Amino acid sequence: MKITVFDNERVLARTLAVQIAASLGQRPATVLGLATGRTPIRLYHELGTLHAHGQADFSRATTFNLDEFAGVERDHPGSYRVFMQEHLFSRVNLPPENVHFLDGAVADPEAECERYETAIAAAGGIDLQILGIGTNGHIGFNEPARALEPRTHLVTLKASTRRSNAGLFHGDPEQVPSQALSMGMATILHARRIVLIATGKSKARCVERMVKGPIDTRMPASFLQLHRDVELALDRAAAAALRPE
Repeated sequence: MKITVFDNERVLARTLAVQIAASLGQRPATVLGLATGRTPIRLYHELGTLHAHGQADFSRATTFNLDEFAGVERDHPGSYRVFMQEHLFSRVNLPPENVHFLDGAVADPEAECERYETAIAAAGGIDLQILGIGTNGHIGFNEPARALEPRTHLVTLKASTRRSNAGLFHGDPEQVPSQALSMGMATILHARRIVLIATGKSKARCVERMVKGPIDTRMPASFLQLHRDVELALDRAAAAALRPE
């Protein structure tokens, strides 16, 4: 793993946004895999700022989001689709037809997951996958478990994950859906390049286990050790446990 430590979250987000904009300039039809949650918000806002200044063009890009809550309509205030519209899609010139989401409200989640895998393959695969990491080590909604699903699937969320997402549901973890649809580990690992962002001291222990620990299904992010082109973009707080003793 390539590990880059930034002085703070602002510098991290700005630097990564400039890199993504440059990639779009070199390959306008880039396929992006996108994460949700608090961690990438500043990155998305920086991308919006670059676009506003004519420095980032999304007109030929395609996006696939990692996950979505099950049983939630696409226009629900707590949906990840609404989240992405607020923080990124409304700020850049990404064509709506190039935006891909899992539909959490479908009657047949298994068929929806198969549809999503087919759509990713039809787009030629994901060029750059942006990830965050949960405090329990999950990426996407691949929760710690005795075994991990390789492909897009329906997952039951841990209590800690529901608490982390409570802000989207009036601060009440009980209102957060108990299940979600998520890209699987193999789907994520098939991206050509991966950048995982981690900020804040609450992520330091997970980052340490991801980097220094064994590959373990109870630390899903540890599977990134298997990828040939992965970068960890960390602020100093998230990287604190990686310092030599």
